[in-house]
Amino acid sequence: MIHAVSRPKKRLFVALILASLVLAALSTYGIWMVSVPGLANISRYLPIMLGCLFAAVILGIFCGVVGIILAIMGIRTLPIFQGLAWSAINFLFPLAIQVGKLLDFEKERVERSFIEVSNHLIKQKKVKVPPEKVLILSPHCIQLDSCPHKITRDVNNCHRCGGCPVGELLDLSKELKVQLVIVTGGTLARNVIKALRPKAILAIACERDLTSGIQDVFPLPVVGILNERPNGPCCNTKVDIVEVRKAVLDFIK
Repeated sequence: MIHAVSRPKKRLFVALILASLVLAALSTYGIWMVSVPGLANISRYLPIMLGCLFAAVILGIFCGVVGIILAIMGIRTLPIFQGLAWSAINFLFPLAIQVGKLLDFEKERVERSFIEVSNHLIKQKKVKVPPEKVLILSPHCIQLDSCPHKITRDVNNCHRCGGCPVGELLDLSKELKVQLVIVTGGTLARNVIKALRPKAILAIACERDLTSGIQDVFPLPVVGILNERPNGPCCNTKVDIVEVRKAVLDFIK
């Protein structure tokens, strides 16, 4: 079965985090109202202090959402807004997924929109690093499943037969002098990142793995490229090499 991936829309994720922000603000206000009588019995200043704390948190998240919107509009923002934007995403993302479910949006569609927003924020930062500090990280399902050569231990074991994109990725990594690692899962990917200490990552994966990976390694800049799944998930997946090349070149100093 062919798994077609539609072009994601950034506005979907933005709309969902705006709705999530409203829900979070209303919930916070409700918690404050319920807490006021008990806190007032202890001290008349406690409700005010708690209210100010809640207001500061919601205001910070609101500024982060504004930062996301401004970045998508192409308007340069101060570094503090970029930090607040990621804080807002990390705080509101689980709620945005639930809101998406209530509105009958597929989880994968929301994740694709998140990846598009994340990529846009990274590109806005104009990250530039030496090529040896760029890591291309790919899942092992990109290798032909009938291939006898083990590449998760050493990608140079690839014989470049042309049966899968691994040979093209390896050639690209050597041409641009960047690192390339093929991993079998998220745990190994995190171990590789700790060992190699890259300053920028080009990650190839499905929606779920990219979404969790981007959040796990924050604030490390990651550009995510969705793999193509003509044979279904986790089997002989493909990737657009031209898109990979362009993303890597955007990182290189």
